[in-house]
Amino acid sequence: MTLGTDEERKRINNRLRRAHGQLGAVITAMETGADCRAIVTQLAAVSSALDRAGFAIISTAMRECVLEGDDAELSVDELEKLFLSLA
Repeated sequence: MTLGTDEERKRINNRLRRAHGQLGAVITAMETGADCRAIVTQLAAVSSALDRAGFAIISTAMRECVLEGDDAELSVDELEKLFLSLA
């Protein structure tokens, strides 16, 4: 099963790249002894970006599962477990 359309994969990759950049900023802030508030703010941004990417991936998989019916690679139970793992 391919995850979504090219456009969906591009959007998800962009979110992950943004999170990657934000994580780099957190690491730099830690190494340079930046203000605690700045570090926590950046860390929250990383967490949010990763959550959004995860939800987009699961949402795409759920749509494909519904469209493909019984031939889907992920069961509804598996999708539910993936979804809940992000909570």
